[in-house]
Amino acid sequence: MRLARTEPTDQEPDIRARPPLVREFLLVAGLFLAYKFGRQAANGHVEEAFRNAGSVWDLERALHLPGEGAVQGLLLHSQPLIHAANTYYAAVHFPATVLFLIWLYWRRPAHYVRSRRVLAALTGAALVLHLLFPLAPPRMLPAAGLVDTGQVYGPTVYGQTPATDTMANQFAAMPSLHVGWAVMVALGLIAATRSRWRLLWLLHPVITLFVVVGTANHYWLDAIVVVALLAVALAAFRLPLSARTVPARRRGPGAWGSGERAPVPVYAGGGSGTYEGGVRPAISEAPVASGTYAGGAR
Repeated sequence: MRLARTEPTDQEPDIRARPPLVREFLLVAGLFLAYKFGRQAANGHVEEAFRNAGSVWDLERALHLPGEGAVQGLLLHSQPLIHAANTYYAAVHFPATVLFLIWLYWRRPAHYVRSRRVLAALTGAALVLHLLFPLAPPRMLPAAGLVDTGQVYGPTVYGQTPATDTMANQFAAMPSLHVGWAVMVALGLIAATRSRWRLLWLLHPVITLFVVVGTANHYWLDAIVVVALLAVALAAFRLPLSARTVPARRRGPGAWGSGERAPVPVYAGGGSGTYEGGVRPAISEAPVASGTYAGGAR
């Protein structure tokens, strides 16, 4: 009998599933540059970005979502905490995703291929939304009454004049790739590892969500939309069967105390034997072992 384990084993990675390194480096770098320049091409649209921000803010209130200010209020109680949140937002997002892909490429090649495809699809969909729906973050929206924690407490990755920022498109809040990439990193590591503590990887997207909302860089809806897009990408790019299941032979002691099967009598339907006329006798006609029993009963 063969069973299927749902968790990967600790065997050496199958190098046949590992794509060529140079090709992957050029592919990932090209995708990143395409996204970067695409975001820059989507810069501007100031009036539309603020108009959309007002619509998102009103929709969240209509849906009775918690105010982003409640999360920011928790951070503002401690200057070291708000500084740590700004640092997490600026320094963890991209390096964590790169390290995730590098580890998968080296240790779990089949998982790497799927994760790279999912991240590429998610990032491409996000770029389309950035182009179609420019959105000013809540830190810029006067109605939100929130603090731009990056500018006030530092560090920040954005310039002080959003409309002319050459480093990043500050009107690309919808959806939040900070949250989307963090969720993919956590799910990818949970699927590719078998440690009993692997669910702790979910702390990364939870902290990321708390940070992007608390620093007023994203709305709740930015995170909700990116998780929906990620779900579609995960469904579209399923993990290969060979990476999901590892056949395992179930071994157990037989009736004879070893891992081997007990011998089967010839008349039970297996094994070899010579029969009169070449015809196997029926079970009722099979020879019975001789023996003497008390009262003639067996």
